[in-house]
Amino acid sequence: MHRSGNGDCNYYRVCRVNFEMEQLPFDKRSGKIWFNNELVEWQDARVHVISHGMHYASLVFEGLRVYNKKIFKLEDHTKRLFHSARRLDIQIPYSEKELNEATVKLVDDQKIQNGYIRPFVWRGSEMMGVSAQKTKINVAIAIWDWPAYFDTKLKQKGIKLNISKWQRPPQNSSPWDSKAAGLYMICTLSKHEAEKQGYTDSLMLDHEGNIAEATSANIFFKDDKDELHTPIPDSFLDGITRKTVIDLAKSKNIKIHERKISPDELSNFKGCFITGTAAEITPVGNITDNKFEVCNLIKDLSASYEALVGKNS
Repeated sequence: MHRSGNGDCNYYRVCRVNFEMEQLPFDKRSGKIWFNNELVEWQDARVHVISHGMHYASLVFEGLRVYNKKIFKLEDHTKRLFHSARRLDIQIPYSEKELNEATVKLVDDQKIQNGYIRPFVWRGSEMMGVSAQKTKINVAIAIWDWPAYFDTKLKQKGIKLNISKWQRPPQNSSPWDSKAAGLYMICTLSKHEAEKQGYTDSLMLDHEGNIAEATSANIFFKDDKDELHTPIPDSFLDGITRKTVIDLAKSKNIKIHERKISPDELSNFKGCFITGTAAEITPVGNITDNKFEVCNLIKDLSASYEALVGKNS
């Protein structure tokens, strides 16, 4: 893409800043973090190594995006954070309203233009064992500059997925509809395996062997009738971006099929994309040997999503 004049300088300045931020470890960054109702210096926001959240994964979190200083679907994410906490028998010591106000203030104080917000809740160090009835519940909110999850060129041609050997567990073996840290262990294992094999991400199946999702994003397929198919979220998180995309598709009179999808059907689909707060709408170029086109329908949905969140305003 050709760039000239001030636009050229701005582009490369942004690229340089983004690269430098990506290379800087998160514990070495600067700014403020909202930590148990106080604004503390980024590098002072620490917990003890003997913490129940660290040892037993008693932690829930959310991920939100800031576009041009505006938080997308803040209330929806906060409601889900509280739902996740209840699923882990955690009572958050603040109201939804208080956390929403703290998040808005943090974005303003940190002067974030385009970024990522990570609110999280965890059990502290008062007890160390499976039981954690008397642990203190801690809450923190962090925010950092983060314009994109996948490289733009990679998104244009579509990312590559393998199929993970790890499967989403059945409903009666995990709090599957929560955004709980422990549920991401198999996601990390799956993504590491995919990257070692030269893929961008990994497609995960459910315990019945049907298609579930990518490691941190929901998935959609387009057929030869320009209709969309997406798995029923009955063993994985029903993403906020997923719901937004379904609403967008319906507004464009695109038919949506929420159903069980077998991996054997992959060769029948013409297009594929994943959705998530971080991924937004990201086309998939292939899943193992199954190739997909980055078609106009996906491009149009992506453009509409970016307009909705105010990405280019």
